[in-house]
Order: sequence, then structure tokens, then C-alpha cells
Amino acid sequence: MSEKQGVTWDLSSFFPEFNGPAMLEFKEQLKADVAELQARAGALGPLSAETAADWEAIILKAEDVEVRLSHIFSYVGCLGAADAREEKYKQEEAGLALIAAEYSKFDVEILRAFKDVPDDVWNAFLAREALAGAEHALTKTRERALHTATPDQERLATDLNVDGLHAWGRMYDTITGKLEFDMVYPDGREERTPISQWRSLMSNVDREVGKAAFECGNRAWEGLQDACAAALNAISGTRLTLNKYRGIDSYLYNALFQSNISRPTLDAMYEGIHANIETAREIFRAKAGFMGRSGIYWFEREAPLPLEDTSTYTWEEGTAMVSTAFKTAYPGFADYYDSFLAKRWLESEVRPGKLPGAFCTGSPLTREQRVYMTFNGTLGDVTTMAHEVGHAWHGHLLKDMRLMAQEYPMTLAETASIFGEHILASGIYGDDSISDSAKLLMLDADLCGAATLLLDITVRFEFEKAFHDERMKGEVSVSRLKELMVETQQRVFGDAMLDGSEDPMFWASKLHFYITGVTFYNFPYTFGFLLARALYNLFEQEGASFLPRYEDFLRLTGSDTAEGVAQRSIGADLTKPDFWVKSISSLEPHLEHYKQLLAKNTAAAGG
Repeated sequence: MSEKQGVTWDLSSFFPEFNGPAMLEFKEQLKADVAELQARAGALGPLSAETAADWEAIILKAEDVEVRLSHIFSYVGCLGAADAREEKYKQEEAGLALIAAEYSKFDVEILRAFKDVPDDVWNAFLAREALAGAEHALTKTRERALHTATPDQERLATDLNVDGLHAWGRMYDTITGKLEFDMVYPDGREERTPISQWRSLMSNVDREVGKAAFECGNRAWEGLQDACAAALNAISGTRLTLNKYRGIDSYLYNALFQSNISRPTLDAMYEGIHANIETAREIFRAKAGFMGRSGIYWFEREAPLPLEDTSTYTWEEGTAMVSTAFKTAYPGFADYYDSFLAKRWLESEVRPGKLPGAFCTGSPLTREQRVYMTFNGTLGDVTTMAHEVGHAWHGHLLKDMRLMAQEYPMTLAETASIFGEHILASGIYGDDSISDSAKLLMLDADLCGAATLLLDITVRFEFEKAFHDERMKGEVSVSRLKELMVETQQRVFGDAMLDGSEDPMFWASKLHFYITGVTFYNFPYTFGFLLARALYNLFEQEGASFLPRYEDFLRLTGSDTAEGVAQRSIGADLTKPDFWVKSISSLEPHLEHYKQLLAKNTAAAGG
């Protein structure tokens, strides 16, 4: 494998230089427009037949401001992720948060204007030609208006969140972005290692390396446990307090609203999961059995099978695998991917100072997407690439729609990314140039990824619920956070995980718990996985003729509820447990094939 892996991205289409003349002028105009919006909206009465034209003009101006806010936030977020040690990016994020806070004060005026509008006035407003395509977004705003505090309280909350709620999230990003740990390899070699490489090391084919990484990394996380606990308690405590003032009686309300689903749909999904949880557990038990154990260690959920010919991939090999798979199944997607790489819209280089994790972001102003990751050469990294470019393809399909029709919830966002993963896996299975052992490794990654989404993500969801139940009574201590995490892991994984191998620090090391813009960030991944599996099952049944319906599904994601999108595009009812059960059951033939291949494979297994 080549010494240098991955590439750095080209962000020049955002701005020629960071805080150069063009960016400074952009920010000043943005500030002025936000102030103008506040003044215009603050002086206008509630939405009525007489004020409808004025509110229409304000909303159109606000949509333009949001396009530009999204553009600059995406740019600075990219810079900060790729170089978390650079303080000027953190300072810029804090400055932009102030602009966003001022814009949120305008949002308060919108909520005031929409809160008590009669239905006939509202319906006439939605029918205005200039608002075509924005009906769903505006209706969601009206619904949100029903759960607001007084305008003065909402303005105060917006101001306090800059240096409160969101500051805790920024602090977490800062300290974890700089975090390093002393990796002690099984041969005694020691190496100072950035935390961005921790996940890859835990997934090493050599389980002793993975175990060492897990233990060494968690010692570093323990050094931050008090700060992480303070952040987690502050973030959740702020949300719970705001809920009281807004008349919200359930900590799940905002998660459901943000996810654009109903409680019956969420309950139906988890009813299906718990009724079929043994399918997911059996995947890990089968893998553990191959290694001579009854269960897996927590840290090896994403680790490949310990086959003798297991190898890593160069950047060129990894990108080619994805391209070949996409070309075989979905030529339009493949063309976009190849163009994506050629334009260097992807950041994947291995270097210190990068934030851990991966994401896709984009600019509605330039109509371009960007993908961030760290490519260490594992099969999991190749899958991550297909996953994140799936997000980018989704954004690409929406790029010509108005912003209010582009803003989809996480529950629907994950369908495109996981659909991309399925294409990659199928492509590898059907490629004669790829060895049988590599295909077994892909099947292993595919199935264990499914088991992780069904078990690991369920752990996160149930941990968050248990944590919030206790947080409502007061702050939760570090020791109790560890207990809750271990108890939840044991309950969900059952005998598929070895006793004593749990991760008591997962509440600290998992970034998703600290994202302040979205609450209960985790369950949409499971939702998206099972929905994507349903879509891909239809694709396997119908072939290329299904792709237009799939693209219709993606284009609808910002224009309806998740239930409405599924019903309109594929005729599915997401409130029925059977829908989710069917997706989980579709794993069973692959599980049987997996067991057969494991039984035939005589390669020595570690562990």
C-alpha cells in the first residue's frame, strides 16, 4: 500500500481564500440582510389576507439568506474538520454562530406570524404562485409555531444558545479534534496517534491490535470524561428546559419532528427490530463462532474477518472498486461519482489534526457537494466512500429545486447513502476479478454493518432514552453514564457480545451524542438502513426500471413526511411493523450463505 493515502479537497469554488476580500464582503452583506429581515418582519403584523404579500416577500428573501448561510457554514465546517487544530476556523465558526443567532431571531418573528393563522388564510397563502414547492416546509414551520414560548423568551433562548448549548458542542469538537492517544502495539512499539485513526485501528484484522487500540484510546477518552459529561449534561439539560417553556412534554417530540416521522412509525420500526433481534445477534454469533468464540468483543463490530489473505487497499484501488460497482448497476450515479473524484470534491488524506468521522455537506449556492473522511485503506473506508457519495448524489438530484424543497430529514437522508453501500456490495459479489475471500469479507462487512445498525444504533437510542429519563431529575454522573452504557449494551446485544467486553466510554467517544443542531441523532441511521434495504429489494426485483421511482423518492424527500414519501413513491406504509420486519427478514438468506462460506473456509482465525 502506498505511504500517502487519499486526497485533499478543492474548496476554491466556495471562496478564493479564507477571509479574503470576497468572503469578508459576503459576510457583511449577509449580516446586513439578516438585520433587514429582522426589521421588516418585526414591524409586520401576523399573517392575514392583508399582510400575505409582504410575508411572501419576506419569506423569499429569507430563503435567499438561508442559501448563503448554508454556503458559508458548509465552507467553514469543511475547513474546521480538515484542520481541527487551526484556531482561526473555530473562531470563525463562533462568529458565524452569532449571525445564525440573529437569523434565528427573525425565525421567532415567522413563528409569531404563523402561530394563530386561520385555516382559510393559511391555505390561500400556500396557494400563492411564488411559494410553489415550499408548501411542506411552510406547513412544518406552522406546526413548529404551535410549540413556541413567547417571542421574548425565544429571542433570549437564541442569544443564550450561542454561548451555551452550541458552545458546548463546539467545545466537544475542539477537544476531541486535538485528542491523541499513546498506541501501544502488541509488539511493544509505541506511537502517538491522532484519535481520527482510532476507529480504523480498532477494526484491524489483527484482534490484538484492535484490543490494544480500544484500551489505549479509551484511556485517552477517560482523560476527557469530566468535560464530556459536563457537555452532555448541559446539552440535554438545555433542551429539557426549553421544552418546558415551549409546552413540549416529551423529549422525543423534537426528534420525531426533525426526523419528519410520527411516533407510530418509530414504534413500528422498533417493534419490528425487537421481534427479530435474533437475526442481528446471529450474524455476530456466526462470526464469533468462526473465531472460536461464543460472541464478539464490542470493539470489533466493524472489524473484518481474520482471513490469512486479508489486505488493505490503496486509494486508487478503493476508488476503482466503488466506480466499477456503480457503473455495473447505476450508470448515472457512476458518472456523477467519477466527476466527483475528478473535481476533487472529496477530502480523504490521512494526517494529524483532522476530526474523526465522515460526512457529506454541500452548498445550495454553488449547487456542489463535498465529502469528508479519512481513508486508511480498510474495506470499511471503501464502504464509507460509497455511503457518503450516496448522500452527495441525493443532493445532486435536488440541486435545481428551491431550498425549502431540498431540506430533508435524516430518516430519509440515510436511504441514499445506504443504497450506495448496497450497490457497492452487490458489485463486489458479481465481480469475477475479485477473489472469493474478498467477497466473503464484503459479505462480512455488509452483514455486520446491518447487525451494527440494528444493535449498536439501538444501544444508542435506548441509552439516550435512559439518560434523558435520569437527566430530567438532575445531572447524571460519569460513573452512572458508564453504568447506563454498559447495561444497555448487554441488554441489546445479549449473548452475541462477550461479557466484560463492553465499552463504558462509548457515551463520550461517540460524536453523535454531542451534535447540538439535532437531537436523538442516532435512530435515523437504522430507519434509513431498513428503508434503503426495502428500496434495494425492489431494485433487485425490478432492475433498472426501478431507478426512476428511486429518484422520485429522493426528489420527494424535502416535500413530504417520511410516511408520505414512501407511500407516494413505492406505496409502502411505514406505520406497520410488517414493513420493517420484511426488511430485516431479507437479511436471512445472506446470513445462511455467510454461515456456509464460513464453514467452508479453513483459513486460520485469530482471537
